[in-house]
Amino acid sequence: MTTNETHGTFEDILVDAKRELRPVCEALRQLIVCLHEGFFEIVWPKHRIASYGVGPKKMTEHYAYIGVQGSHVNLGFYHGASLADPEGLLEGTGKELRHVKLRDVAAAQRDAVASLLREAISERGQARSKA
Repeated sequence: MTTNETHGTFEDILVDAKRELRPVCEALRQLIVCLHEGFFEIVWPKHRIASYGVGPKKMTEHYAYIGVQGSHVNLGFYHGASLADPEGLLEGTGKELRHVKLRDVAAAQRDAVASLLREAISERGQARSKA
């Protein structure tokens, strides 16, 4: 794992999260740790997000972010419009960005969430190797 602490640490976004959402953030981060050895993590405390990628560049090398909201946690995908989503979890209508709203740890631990992350990691890895 590579982190860029000039921006912030993961704990910085947990501080702003409601107590009941902190375990959701931690479960998502742990899932990323398990799925992607050597991931890059950059945290923007002001925006309340932790971003993950195959390299340090946000929009070209990052695949997902954990974003703290008032009543839920977003697991966002920078290139989510291209992901297969047979369970219909992804929300959003933008050109590329999509997100999943998670309110509890059980939702964060669904197989469909892990599948989306696996596909996003693979897609960014392939895109990086073509560049």
